[in-house]
Amino acid sequence: MIGRRDFLRTSFASAGCLLAARTYPPFAWADTKPLASRIEVLTGEPLGIISPNLYGHFTENLSGVIYDGVWVGPNSKVPNIDGIRKELIDEMKKIKAPVVRFPGGCFADSYDWRDGIGPLDKRPRRTNFWAQSETSAAPASHRYDPNEFGTNEFAHFCKLIGSEPYLAANLRSLPAEEFYRWIEYCNSPAGSTTLADIRAAGGFKDPFNVRFWGVGNESWGCGGNFTAQEYAVEFRRFATWVPRFGQEISFIGSGPNVDDWAWTRGFFEETVRKGRGHLRAVYGWALHHYAWNLSRGRTRDWVQGKSDALNFDSVDWYELLKEGDRMEGLINGHWQVMGEEDPDHWVKLVVDEWGPWYKPGSEATPGDQLEQMPTLRDAVFSAMTLDTFNRNPEKIAMANCAQLINCLNSLYLAHEDRFVVTPVGHVFAMFAAHQGGQGLRTIFSAPTIDYDRDGKPASFWGLRGSASLHDKELTVTVVNPSVSDARDAEIVIRGATVKSGSATVLTNSDIHAHNTFAAKDVVVPETKNVDIKGAALNYVFAPASVTKLSLTLS
Repeated sequence: MIGRRDFLRTSFASAGCLLAARTYPPFAWADTKPLASRIEVLTGEPLGIISPNLYGHFTENLSGVIYDGVWVGPNSKVPNIDGIRKELIDEMKKIKAPVVRFPGGCFADSYDWRDGIGPLDKRPRRTNFWAQSETSAAPASHRYDPNEFGTNEFAHFCKLIGSEPYLAANLRSLPAEEFYRWIEYCNSPAGSTTLADIRAAGGFKDPFNVRFWGVGNESWGCGGNFTAQEYAVEFRRFATWVPRFGQEISFIGSGPNVDDWAWTRGFFEETVRKGRGHLRAVYGWALHHYAWNLSRGRTRDWVQGKSDALNFDSVDWYELLKEGDRMEGLINGHWQVMGEEDPDHWVKLVVDEWGPWYKPGSEATPGDQLEQMPTLRDAVFSAMTLDTFNRNPEKIAMANCAQLINCLNSLYLAHEDRFVVTPVGHVFAMFAAHQGGQGLRTIFSAPTIDYDRDGKPASFWGLRGSASLHDKELTVTVVNPSVSDARDAEIVIRGATVKSGSATVLTNSDIHAHNTFAAKDVVVPETKNVDIKGAALNYVFAPASVTKLSLTLS
């Protein structure tokens, strides 16, 4: 994206699917005719533990994300806890949000952390990195950062929702000394340093114990426009001899934009120039991938290639999913390149920006820059992506959906006293059961989906997902991307017997369906118990659906 530089032989029975006017046969006894689709969970072939951090989030001080989304202020009539929107806190507890990234994004490399500490009324106002793209009708807080939400408030937000903070440091425009001091401010013990005293004066005596630190953001573009070799030198300098204060520190490097193999190779080659041991300073390598180009090959222009969030046809549906499905290839490709200099794979991938990106026009709140209305399509996209992460737990240490609220692929939308959970938010709630589970190799077999792409044949896979196991509790999530056809699949779980379970399904008869402030429950999951009767059974996966099978094994 050059233009962006300028921007898953014992089976079981289950309940049938009845959602949003779609009716399909219930989970039934299989007949003698073999089924075209099959899901086989191999309980004897573990992939690795699925880190809860794969279900992370991202908040950038961009338009309505922080001001109006997360932060309403302590004097607001909107229910809040110390200025932080209470409904957001409550919802994030439900999904077991593990980690949140802040303050950016491109904003991070224009942010001075010192502006966001101390008394609120004494904090300076600064021009927001994104100000030039705001309209004249945008609130002042979207163009000129009041710094009411800074390090203290972000750390407090993370504590309230039970998450770990992930801070992105300014590498482009602040010296390494200020990175050192920010870590000192966050992590030095009470009473130990002057910065610890300043933190205490702000109401936070105890250290925040921040583990995750991004060393810059998109340093190939908005974060400094470095070459890979130049950035590697800067990373070494920023990550050398920082204070620990007994807290494990995990530095995350500014990794590649999509399939920029040269950026990954260049960074790793330069990093090991002084010895392979220097890779031990790198915890994660940040990969960014947005699905944005729905022009069907007509252009690579960053603006012209985008399509609409709400007005799309079935081809646009498949094309977006196909763009998102590049993720698995990107993970495997960069993993291979990283292995050239890091054969033991000390460094893991961190996919800290991912999601679809549409053209403007679908905002729930007019004027909220980059805000888009998530539909059923985005729920399917997000489930597909989370399944991809689940299938690669040995490679990925963290992922952060872009972004949490009032922005791209958001879980929530909010404006003043209004709040709604989007279809994407419901997917994260459904998938939370995977967190910390043992990923299991799962084989999905189904006919491909064939469609016409501007007079030429095109295809997409017909059924895919992931599986994880907590003790005797098995979670299987499945995406059926077909906009019109249900998938009747045989389910086989090798090495175990199912005692009981349930099926949770998210779908709608309209692929454009979405939740709004006025109609909050258009796309919501429905759960039915599984009736276990014997072997050789099949399940019918509704079209355009995300399904979670929650099964207790014996």
